[in-house]
Amino acid sequence: MSADAVVSLAGITKVYPVYRRPEHRLFQMFLRHHYRLYREYWAVKNISFNIKRGETIGLIGRNGAGKSTLLQIISGTLQPTSGTRHVRGRVAAMLELGAGFNPEFTGRENISLAATILGLTEREIRDRFQSIIEFASIGDFIDQPVKVYSSGMYARLAFAVSAHVDADILIVDEILSVGDAAFGQKCMRFIHQFRKRGSLILVSHDTGTITSMCDRAIWLEAGEVRQQGEAKEVCHDYITSINKEKDLTDSFKIGGSRKAPPKSQFVTDQRLDLLKNSNQRNDLEVFNFDPTAPWFGQRGATIQNVTLLDAEGDILPVLEGGEQVTLRIQVSCEQAIAKPIVGFFIKNNLGQYLFGDNTFLSHKTSRPCLAAGEQLFASFTFQMPFLPTGDYAVLASIAEGTQEQHQQHHWIDDALFFKVHSSHVAQGLIGVPMLKIDLAKG
Repeated sequence: MSADAVVSLAGITKVYPVYRRPEHRLFQMFLRHHYRLYREYWAVKNISFNIKRGETIGLIGRNGAGKSTLLQIISGTLQPTSGTRHVRGRVAAMLELGAGFNPEFTGRENISLAATILGLTEREIRDRFQSIIEFASIGDFIDQPVKVYSSGMYARLAFAVSAHVDADILIVDEILSVGDAAFGQKCMRFIHQFRKRGSLILVSHDTGTITSMCDRAIWLEAGEVRQQGEAKEVCHDYITSINKEKDLTDSFKIGGSRKAPPKSQFVTDQRLDLLKNSNQRNDLEVFNFDPTAPWFGQRGATIQNVTLLDAEGDILPVLEGGEQVTLRIQVSCEQAIAKPIVGFFIKNNLGQYLFGDNTFLSHKTSRPCLAAGEQLFASFTFQMPFLPTGDYAVLASIAEGTQEQHQQHHWIDDALFFKVHSSHVAQGLIGVPMLKIDLAKG
């Protein structure tokens, strides 16, 4: 095991005996190795790789490829049939949130139980107990048996415990979308912070997540490593392989010449009427501004409200992808602000920044000087792209200075939430409205 490696696997293999009939298990005890009444299922076979300290590794592959088995071996809850496993540091495995909870115990009692299973001492549990409760944010239900919890509350408590283990290695298996949108963003902030100090093993079927978050990716197929390397390259080859199996041709062909696009301020997607009358209409439900959302800054100015408006300036409780909208940010000044910059980002449920902008470039030479007590309104008018189904958050900020050198007064992470209930976007982070789509027989 190299000095900078925190996980080292060499020749890891896990074989399960599969019996045709239950009683064959008993007969096999007497037959021993003289005759086999089972066939062997190789969940993982001869897997070897190292994970360096501070590295984020993505694990991809189809269902049944061996990902979950490998994660259990790394976390130490499953022993391999052969091969060696070396791990340096404490491992926190978020494989099945709340798997160790007792449904009859209260939330408080299950915090102690789960934290003990994860390796915390009594003193560590006592010191972090209140922080775990605050992270979970389930209110008075903390004193109720977890059997009465909703699935979201259950996940909140379980994630909160796992997040306070002070692990050196964190294993996350397809459980990033836990609880509601606000809690999902809190989980993603924790994971992004953890990546700065620990090693992360992330499993997801979303290759966009793997590409954006991971340094390297490992592609498992039928229990074996098919490819490992730079995340973008491995994910590209993985998607190509899947699409190639679906495609009837032997290869993909790319061609054509680039032409200057026609100028257009607003694109009306030619499929708009078709989408409006289908179950794939891109409906977005907008929630109210949350002034208590997580924030940081000097508070020389404060964001008072964030709203989405239609062309007439009315607040939009619902809208559709492809629609022209205006995002308005209202700011009040507690002190004089000489060179204000107001900006925003749209984030998905993984905390990935999809798009955003600020007022610096458009008002570089005409920025108002604000006195204490004055208000400022920043408006951004744009065409909402088509978005995949899921939860989204609007990040808003007010700063002073330039884009390179500035003082942050109020950065509010989850100022506004909206939810996409249906979509025709199956792949990618966003879909852009199409000016024209042709299909003609030559």
